[in-house]
Amino acid sequence: MQLSILTNFRGEFAALLAAFFWSLASVVYSQVGEKIPAIGLNLIKGIIAIALLLLTVVLRGSIFPDIELTIIGLLLLSGIIGIAIGDSAYLTTLKCLGPRRALLMETLAPPLTAILAFIFLQERLPLSAWLGIILTVLGVAWVVTERVGEGVFGSTHLRRGLFFGLLAEVCQAVGILLSHLALTQTEISPLWSTLLRLSGGTVVLLLWLFVKRENVNLLLKPLQSKRTFALLGLATFLGTYLGILLQQTALKFTAAGIAQALNSTSPLFVLPIAASLGDRVSLRAIFGAIIAIAGIVLLFQGS
Repeated sequence: MQLSILTNFRGEFAALLAAFFWSLASVVYSQVGEKIPAIGLNLIKGIIAIALLLLTVVLRGSIFPDIELTIIGLLLLSGIIGIAIGDSAYLTTLKCLGPRRALLMETLAPPLTAILAFIFLQERLPLSAWLGIILTVLGVAWVVTERVGEGVFGSTHLRRGLFFGLLAEVCQAVGILLSHLALTQTEISPLWSTLLRLSGGTVVLLLWLFVKRENVNLLLKPLQSKRTFALLGLATFLGTYLGILLQQTALKFTAAGIAQALNSTSPLFVLPIAASLGDRVSLRAIFGAIIAIAGIVLLFQGS
């Protein structure tokens, strides 16, 4: 029975696990991002994640799948839009608005993804799934919009943070849609789709730095600190390597809108992390979590 549940809902469980790992990574990225520019941070984490994925490919003896160039192109484009542009924009948002409010912006991605999937892929979700998406988004939004004394929204970073937050979520929705299309049309594994996406995004970031003639040594200088390098390595392993791998697994085995709604529950996992670090978790945060969990239950029923 338990095995059957895991098999039937493997996409949903993968999305929730991805959200958990991303919540851990976001806390670390918000600290490391104070020392490294967003594009540099995105490039470094991409290179580390690609190395980990290649090691996984070698250890598993995985052979490159026999797929059409169109599918490869879709995944590369997904990486360029979702990772090179989207992740760089998100890391900038993280720096401008802080982790809680940056995660708030992520709640825009599920409805965007579901609407785009409906328009371009004719992917229809039952009413319970739409209600689940709405409840999950509202619950998460209620948690992260609580005033926490940061005063960020009164700062000069507001417009910049909101602009890059919106850009990140649009790119995320488009990137996820392209990945979902490639994964559901072929037998390509989430491992190879993750590697192709990251490769596309990382190559574009390298080209961007070359065109802009950025000082790479200056970007890498903060990594001379063993603590900074260790934190970045941990965040990359959890958020980029495991997180994107699980995200791709979710997109292969469940609807794009459902996968993205569950991927956006990261703020809920931040609550126990905050409590363990000594922060007070309010009743509002707890009620918001309950609403989001109710939405998650509806999403599972609508799958």
